[in-house]
Amino acid sequence: MLNELIDKRKKILAESEQHKERRNELNATASKFARERNALNGKTREFVEEAQKNKELRDQANKDVHAQKEERNTLNEQANVLFEEIEGFKKEHGALKNRGVKELQKQIEHMEFRQQTEVFSVDKERELIEKIKALRAEIRDQETELEQNKEMRTKLTDARDFRHAASEVHARVTELAELAQKHHDLMVENYRNADKSREAADASHKQFVEAQEAADAEHKAFLACQKELRDYDKVIGGLRKKTRSTKVTKEQKAVRQEAERIFTSFRSGEKLTTDDLLLLQRSKMV
Repeated sequence: MLNELIDKRKKILAESEQHKERRNELNATASKFARERNALNGKTREFVEEAQKNKELRDQANKDVHAQKEERNTLNEQANVLFEEIEGFKKEHGALKNRGVKELQKQIEHMEFRQQTEVFSVDKERELIEKIKALRAEIRDQETELEQNKEMRTKLTDARDFRHAASEVHARVTELAELAQKHHDLMVENYRNADKSREAADASHKQFVEAQEAADAEHKAFLACQKELRDYDKVIGGLRKKTRSTKVTKEQKAVRQEAERIFTSFRSGEKLTTDDLLLLQRSKMV
């Protein structure tokens, strides 16, 4: 029975070592996934912070665009008022037959747009260029005529200055709008990267939890084996102690019987040897 228990203990010990080894492997795997998750969470935070920074820069650029547009519109309105006064002066002084500068400028802009976007033959394009030149010459003639009047000359100069200033502000509006769009695109890109990084972190966390739970199960099985080993040790130890006690009892009984034989021989007159005396002492008969 003792040998059978010892064999069973060996099997439990081997099983315990397997659970211990598997637990350690799973804990190492869980730690790896935890490191991956933490690194990905760090990247997610970086992406979100970068997105927020670009959002603030975009919002500021849009705010600046709004302010610059108001300034541009104010300058254009001031220029328009002066040009309207100039047109009124022209009508009052018999210039009704002439087309207004504003109308001529619109025609020029329309023709220039066609030149840039449409395909013309060489002759047609030359004809269009000549028309643009003629319209510009007409504007110069009208402005030259107006400049003969001191008041109109001043208004014309002021109107041109307002229009020029408005053009410069408009260029700034364009730059700011492009800057706002740039920061908006960067914001969107960083938020998308944050979403991807967060998804990857969630996947790593799921793998971490699965590995950790499996490691906990192996540890629980390991502890169960350890308890079973302690129980076997108690039983085996008890049996060994009992076996040793039985062996000692048998030996003592044999010694007693031999001592009684020697003592009987001694009483019959036989001489005792040194070994005989020692044996009698061991049996506590002398």
